[in-house]
Amino acid sequence: MKRLGAIILVIAALAAVPLVVQSNTTLNFLVVTLLVALAGQGWNILGGYGGQYSFGHAAFFGTGAYTTAILQVRYGVNAWPAFAAGIALGAAVGGVIGALTFRAGLRGSYFALVTLAFAEVLRIIASVAPITGAGVGTLVKLDLRVEVLQFQSRAAFYWFILALVALSLLIAYAIERSRFGAYLIAVRENEDAAKALGVNTTRVKLGAMIISAAITAASGCFYTQYFLFVDSGIAYGARMSIEALLTPIIGGVGTVFGPLLGALVVQGLGEAAKHVAGDAPGLSLIVYGCVLVLVIGFTPRGLIGLVDTARRYFVRPAKREAVNG
Repeated sequence: MKRLGAIILVIAALAAVPLVVQSNTTLNFLVVTLLVALAGQGWNILGGYGGQYSFGHAAFFGTGAYTTAILQVRYGVNAWPAFAAGIALGAAVGGVIGALTFRAGLRGSYFALVTLAFAEVLRIIASVAPITGAGVGTLVKLDLRVEVLQFQSRAAFYWFILALVALSLLIAYAIERSRFGAYLIAVRENEDAAKALGVNTTRVKLGAMIISAAITAASGCFYTQYFLFVDSGIAYGARMSIEALLTPIIGGVGTVFGPLLGALVVQGLGEAAKHVAGDAPGLSLIVYGCVLVLVIGFTPRGLIGLVDTARRYFVRPAKREAVNG
């Protein structure tokens, strides 16, 4: 219950930010950070809890983004059901990829490379298919009404993406406490041993893949509604796959708050680097690489692990001294 209380406290604190911060630049930074945190939480369900490291989560992000855009622009579907359809189709794509890879017994680097290949195939298809706008991309008409999921203020967008992140935190928390989560962690620790104990490892991994894909697709749907444009490079490009896996690894892989903490650090350092060195091409990727090397080298459990270590050294001795008088 402490973890649930922490989730409520963190979300309540974040929800209060627009009440004291009026800068659109700051709110835009926070919206993008939460978007990346949502995609990172999607990756964390499969990679963090399940140990299945995907390099191609852009496949789900792009599917959500394109589905929302195409349904609105090509077929006149309202943005709200289009948003839900994007999540559902992203989950379906995850189910198909998961069924093909897990039933084929792919693990480790083979699984990672195949997911990367799926994302690349989808990028190539999206870059030439007329329905996606091919190389031009798809532009959603500006219409600032809640009925079409476009808000007048950045604060409203901020609260909307925060609600999605809160839901993803609760999903991760529920998985941690469920039998399904126990099976998933067992698969991560030793898949062969889990199978020997009677765990249907294919079904468990497939379930995690579908949940993971749905959450990542939700971040893609939000991207379209926020920026009102999507093309193949944005939707299925390697950048989103990299950010989705980096944030939980840096923040704390296989933890509820890891993706959120990692997104704050990664995006914050990226913005700081821009202020120092300008918007040089590839600068953010260099920053991400440096941070990743430092985290893996000095705190393999991510920043959450660093916080736990600090608490073990400083907080618990203080409590013992207080009890002993």
